[in-house]
Amino acid sequence: MGTQDIIDTLAGIEPGSTLDAIRARRLQARENAQKSYLALFEPIEAGDFSLAERAVVAAFATGLHGESPVAAFYSDKLAATADVAPLLDAINAEIERGKTSGPYGAYPAGPLSIENKAGLIYRVSAERKPVLGARLVAALEHAHLLLFHPRDAASADMKALLAAGWSSTGIVTLSQLVAFLSFQVRVVSGLRTLAAASA
Repeated sequence: MGTQDIIDTLAGIEPGSTLDAIRARRLQARENAQKSYLALFEPIEAGDFSLAERAVVAAFATGLHGESPVAAFYSDKLAATADVAPLLDAINAEIERGKTSGPYGAYPAGPLSIENKAGLIYRVSAERKPVLGARLVAALEHAHLLLFHPRDAASADMKALLAAGWSSTGIVTLSQLVAFLSFQVRVVSGLRTLAAASA
């Protein structure tokens, strides 16, 4: 691989270390995770989901998981995209508003209904909507839904994204990005826990 492996970097894995050897045993998984990162954050063609928008969604989604090297990395990535001080302030405030546990949601009537759990339905605050714009407002609300209410996602949520100017392809990429970030946060957390336990 030409570029530094992002999960190794975020987990603090040194070449030749025990964790490096553990990850090398699952080389295909390691390579696929890196390819996913590059496809989502360093694509040859960003299409109608700009790199700046990807940085905003990533900072928000990873920030919702709490303090971590992953959240810091994407917050720094956002800060490096342009003159984004008002945007960064808005995202940080929205992370605080959106933090919750979950997952929440309702199953169709039946035996799984016992697992139903109500929880925060996140909406971007009115005061920050002008700073973020309609596309990012819709993207953040969708990201929160996927993270905390995955079984409640419905066609109305897709319509809200389309109405805000997202294309079908952009919606798929947005959903893939949120899923990848959830995976990345958990893998990095697990690897860092292993590293601490073996130290």
